[in-house]
Order: sequence, then structure tokens, then C-alpha cells
Amino acid sequence: MFRQMLRAKIHRATVTDACLEYEGSLTVDEDLLDAAGILPYEAVVISNLNNGERFTTYAMAGQRGSGEIVLNGPTARKGAVGDQIIIFCYEYYAEDEIKRHVPRIINVDERNRVVNKA
Repeated sequence: MFRQMLRAKIHRATVTDACLEYEGSLTVDEDLLDAAGILPYEAVVISNLNNGERFTTYAMAGQRGSGEIVLNGPTARKGAVGDQIIIFCYEYYAEDEIKRHVPRIINVDERNRVVNKA
């Protein structure tokens, strides 16, 4: 049996832009994707701390070192610039893998710079 478990989380990232005229996704500074181990085009779940919205989309690599977190396409309606969000990435694990699994938790500051990794 496999169970879906949290693999990575970017905690309290700040939305820097919202672009309604884009096809859709979430643009994330490539440094943050690397830190969390999230790949471009990988599915992510977003939870908006400001308005309670929760939605699924895919991650896209943004400019490295920019701190950008951009809601694109329809997701631009799920939040506003300045909102804090949590980016979750899940994976399926076998029972024996779960025993040693530890999710990668990335905490960021108000400029979306990595503060610490757990």
C-alpha cells in the first residue's frame, strides 16, 4: 500500500505578483524550488493564509534569486500581491519508506529568502 505524504513545503511565501493573462501556474524563484526539491511542472497545492483559498496548480521556475512568487492565469484570482501562502508538494510512499521519511520544510522571510530548512 502507498500513502500520500507531504514531501516538501515552502512556508509563508509572499505573493509578489498576479498575472491573470497567463495560461496558468505558480511561478516560484528557482532558488526556492531547488531548496524544496520541487521540479518545474510538478503539481503543488497552495493555501492562502490571507483569504483561506486552497488550490492545485503546477510550479514554474522563476528568475533565480528574484524572490518572485507569481499567481498566474486563473490562480491570480485566488490571492493578491502581499498575501502569504504555503506551497505544499506531496508524494506517494510505500509503508517501509514512511518510517524514515522526513518532509523538507523551507521557511522564508518577507522577501522570500530562505531563513531555514528542516
